[in-house]
Amino acid sequence: MDNIWQGRLDGEELLYHRIFQRVKEEKNYDTISANDFVLHGFAVDEGVRRNKGRQGAKDAPDIIRRNMSNFPVVRPDFSFLDFGNIYCEDGNLENTQNELAKKVSKVLLKGGKSLVLGGGHEVTFGHYRGVKTAFPEQKIGIINFDAHFDNRQPENGVGASSGTGFWQIAQEGEIHSLHIGIQRNSNTLKLFDTAHQFGMKYILADELFFENLPSVYERVNELIDSVDVLYLTICMDVFNASIAPGVSASAYNGIFADSAFMHLYKHILKNEKLSALDIAEVNPEFDIQERTAKLAASLANEWFMI
Repeated sequence: MDNIWQGRLDGEELLYHRIFQRVKEEKNYDTISANDFVLHGFAVDEGVRRNKGRQGAKDAPDIIRRNMSNFPVVRPDFSFLDFGNIYCEDGNLENTQNELAKKVSKVLLKGGKSLVLGGGHEVTFGHYRGVKTAFPEQKIGIINFDAHFDNRQPENGVGASSGTGFWQIAQEGEIHSLHIGIQRNSNTLKLFDTAHQFGMKYILADELFFENLPSVYERVNELIDSVDVLYLTICMDVFNASIAPGVSASAYNGIFADSAFMHLYKHILKNEKLSALDIAEVNPEFDIQERTAKLAASLANEWFMI
């Protein structure tokens, strides 16, 4: 991936470093140390295809990497390992999700922090499975920035998709999740009802504004305080189409990456329980000037800066 991890070279001293100078491409999970950031690309959109969405997200991981490359390193102890991409070339999404889960669990058992770049939002079930495999006796909390609940029951003959992740998680036991940015015009009453039945808490996109942050923080903290390990997943279609046009299902009335969102987002990133983060549904085929990929790269970089 030497042709991907490139950027402006100002010097070799630590004070000059940018992310591309600190990336180590790896295959051996025994090299992981505590607090290393460990990246997997989930170059898969089979779940988007099954969900009848706009395909193309499988091409996003390398483009997001390229847009991450030039960010400055702000922590002297920053360590970043890239384990390459996971693919689904045979259409067997279930096996691919299991492959991701196994790799993520290795990262977490070594004390690393798991970062996954999608790909479609079918990444959620695989990433969650990896967290649960690593911490089987712990209560896993999930914060999901998304316009959709993704709690559809798989269709007969179709199987899991980008829209079934939280239904799948709920089948494995009690679910502890908070969904932020949910759109009323993107979810049927059935999906709201399913969310209530599963105990999925949510904050509507309309509720995410600066003056309402105290209430939002209270609900976020309530979820975090009730769990042992935190997993954060971001579907890029939660954002307004003007800043994130390149997604599988664009939202004209999505949220903005404004001060309210960034205050909340950084608050979550700072929590010591956060062990895993993924960013899904960047679709380069429909992106404009790589706006969506750049936003995704910036969101990943915020974790590095905490």
